[in-house]
Amino acid sequence: MTREELGKQIYNVAHITGEFLLRSGKISNEYFDKYLFESDPVLLDEIGKYMKDLVPEDTVILAGLEMGGIPLATSISFKNGKPVVFVRKEAKKYGTRKLAEGLDFKGKKLCVVEDVVTTGGQIITSANELRELGAIVEDVICVIVREEKAFENLSNAGLKLTPLFTMEELKKLAGVT
Repeated sequence: MTREELGKQIYNVAHITGEFLLRSGKISNEYFDKYLFESDPVLLDEIGKYMKDLVPEDTVILAGLEMGGIPLATSISFKNGKPVVFVRKEAKKYGTRKLAEGLDFKGKKLCVVEDVVTTGGQIITSANELRELGAIVEDVICVIVREEKAFENLSNAGLKLTPLFTMEELKKLAGVT
């Protein structure tokens, strides 16, 4: 599948309309239901193929953010052989009480993996928490960026955002703009 065909498929499978409250607090009349493309094994595999090329070469570990970043990071890991840590929105309150499950990442360079980014708020929070735990976090990759403001917000937090697609690009590929 070409990148263009993949973008069209993602749009056709995951784009829904209605009224949606975004994590940022904004209301949107369109939404990308990431679980519709992440739960499709063919699309997830294709996304992993293309996203593996977005991972900086000096990355040691992929950091999949709960929940949507986890299957994406795992798919990418199968393609590039880099291990994965699974990052919670908050440290669990029992057992090991960890924020991130998997390998020891202290002192290692992580690349954060996310699905859809609007403002980047949760990414910034998670990246800062990982940094506090000793990780080196500079790069973020995602499937879709909804708003240009995300680039600035993440840059201000010392993070470089590299998307597979922007929302505008997906619309063009699907022939809706």
